[in-house]
Amino acid sequence: MISTTAEYALRATVYLAQYYGQAKTSSEIAGATRVPIGYLSKIMQMMGKRRLVTAQRGLGGGFQLARDPQDISVLDVMRAVDSPLQRIDSCPLGLKSHVNLCPLHRLVDDAIAHVEQAFAAASIAKLARSARGVPPLCEMTEEDLSGTAGR
Repeated sequence: MISTTAEYALRATVYLAQYYGQAKTSSEIAGATRVPIGYLSKIMQMMGKRRLVTAQRGLGGGFQLARDPQDISVLDVMRAVDSPLQRIDSCPLGLKSHVNLCPLHRLVDDAIAHVEQAFAAASIAKLARSARGVPPLCEMTEEDLSGTAGR
């Protein structure tokens, strides 16, 4: 459904949301999210170009979210690193008699629209919070589990 690149970007973004306002190094992000560090560097660069993250060099540097996680949607992250979901606006078979989408392709396009709306409505902040105490997409440290992280 989503590319590996989008999955990795979401993992990194959720991790940074858990530490909003704090810089995290590539090594910290890669370790917690299990994203290969070389791949992560490329992803962070793409997200920086889309102004989802900022980077700070030097001691105490690293990456952090460029804006409140509540204001970043899953779709924002996906679009930063990947092509948008492809809607169907004409017959994929190129049939001239299909001026309008056939029932099958209408169903598929409606499903794509529904998924796109769900991703647009889901904030990174919502993903970072967990009702069950287990944050998605990344590994928790002992500090995280004790509830002292991000304070």
